[in-house]
Amino acid sequence: MVENARSINIAAGILLAIGILYIVGPLYLTLSTASQSYEYMLRNGLAWLPGTELLANMSKVIHDTRIPVQMLNSLIVAFSNALATCVLSFLSAYAIVYFRIRWAGIAFALILATIMLPLDIRVITTYQVASNVFSPLNAVLDFTGLNGLIEAVFGSPVHLELSVLDTHFGLVAPLVAHGTGTFLFRQFFLTLPKDLFKAARMDGAGPIRFLFDILLPLARTSFASLFVLTFLSGWTQYLWPLVGASTPDMQTAVVGLARLVPDADGQVPDFPMIMAGAVLVSLVPLTMIALLQRFLVQGLVLSEK
Repeated sequence: MVENARSINIAAGILLAIGILYIVGPLYLTLSTASQSYEYMLRNGLAWLPGTELLANMSKVIHDTRIPVQMLNSLIVAFSNALATCVLSFLSAYAIVYFRIRWAGIAFALILATIMLPLDIRVITTYQVASNVFSPLNAVLDFTGLNGLIEAVFGSPVHLELSVLDTHFGLVAPLVAHGTGTFLFRQFFLTLPKDLFKAARMDGAGPIRFLFDILLPLARTSFASLFVLTFLSGWTQYLWPLVGASTPDMQTAVVGLARLVPDADGQVPDFPMIMAGAVLVSLVPLTMIALLQRFLVQGLVLSEK
């Protein structure tokens, strides 16, 4: 009602202020603690007032830890994951929507099933496969009895081994298998006119030209939004980089931040340095969101503004 509009605005303003404090409060505490010295933190605990040691703590993170190398690993993993996911999702959705595939519905259902099986659930089997990518082939040879026949003929069974642990490919490949991007592109393609493909064929455009000259420009906002979301997901991954990389030079920045906390009991962590590291690690995703925010919003609503 009109007479209650002012009270509703006041209530909405209060809720908005609470939400802002809920989000900005931890960020401010992180920055203020990162700007204090370790000795100040030991005397006073986490700082609510900013200090003057922010640059010194950042310099300590850069020179005394492996965070810079791990940030480079995170950048490689996140960018490769985002690019590969966007390309595979775009191509799979294009095939499902615009080609007459007999089992397209079943294929799309199987792709969507990957959403219900995130990497955190299948981390054990993923580790087994990553430790030897030929393990499924070895299992098939053993199950079908071909290995026994090969052993009888050649004297020894076939057992292939290739590990991708502690490699960038091993960190990226398990993250790519996800159906969210395919679902996003499929829903966007279904909003386009159904005769668009036929009109392009009548004008002499084949499937490849239609893909690159017509469909890709129309889907640039969806492509950009999926790229940003997948990049952020790859940058903040913790469990799989922790399991798939055992050396500090191959671990990602999020894992490196967790490693800054000492394992010894009774030792107080250097929270100013850890908070300074968190600020450094957050700069890349924050920059990505700031630069591509418009495309992110447009792609999620599947419409041009």
